[in-house]
Amino acid sequence: MDFFYRKRKWYAGQFVRKITPKITIKQGAIPFFSTILNQQKPLLLSVLVRNIDKTFRQLKVYLPITNDNIDFDFMESFISELEAERISELFDYLKTSRLDNCDLLAIELQALYNFNNIQWGKYKIGTLFTKIETKKLTYKAKDLPTKATGKNTLPCLTSSFNNQGLNYYAPQDGATILKNVITIPQNSDVYRAYYQSSDFTVLSDAYAIKWNYNKKLISRNQYLFMVMCINKVTDLPIYSYKNKLGGWNVVKGKRILLPQKDGEIDLEYMENFITAIQKLTIKSVVEYTNSKIAATKKIIHNNIE
Repeated sequence: MDFFYRKRKWYAGQFVRKITPKITIKQGAIPFFSTILNQQKPLLLSVLVRNIDKTFRQLKVYLPITNDNIDFDFMESFISELEAERISELFDYLKTSRLDNCDLLAIELQALYNFNNIQWGKYKIGTLFTKIETKKLTYKAKDLPTKATGKNTLPCLTSSFNNQGLNYYAPQDGATILKNVITIPQNSDVYRAYYQSSDFTVLSDAYAIKWNYNKKLISRNQYLFMVMCINKVTDLPIYSYKNKLGGWNVVKGKRILLPQKDGEIDLEYMENFITAIQKLTIKSVVEYTNSKIAATKKIIHNNIE
């Protein structure tokens, strides 16, 4: 159960509730109200579904006031300060990581232009990848925390497609620790592959595969490209919990299309294409941070005057 503000027109399904304010709320204060409402989730989740509406109407929350009136100006100011702080942190991260320069190199630009004209070859997944054998853990998901705490610091892979399947944490002791591999669920509603760049372990109903073609090492970007290609044959609406895709014995026999050059897999093209896509994506983030920082400086300057 989560509360979201919807600015555009939308359709509410059977199990979605829409609440409309009876008072006029300033645009900048809306995130403040969303946060207050989300803090009520533990209480709302503790009651029966048929009693949620009644419980919600009886809820009382604390709001900032001035002269016995709701202080919308404080809410706007508070949200603006938080946003400015996070934007500044993001901008510093982009500069430190050298991601603020998003100019495309000629070879990256060419990769984008050539996408519709490249040659594709068909390859069996089991020829390209090997399933990684992992130690079986004795834990059950329901008994593990959903946030890193104490000794439970290692993300655990399950069949969930939320957060790339990493929604629980277990101790590192006795676990097979993996990273820079692809993971695929084998007992799920959605059979979506992900590239895992950080340490994790396999808990249940999923598995990890690593590149094993010609014994070559491949980069993060090349893994990301192949994830998209794998999902073309696994992440399909025909597969669900009732109509399962199956495990590695099924997936390894499926064929995917990969770019080819001179009869070989074109790893260089994959690298340049993904780099170009990343730069274009980050460019929009950089432009957003720059505009927000400029707007914040203008507000501060006006307030000082």
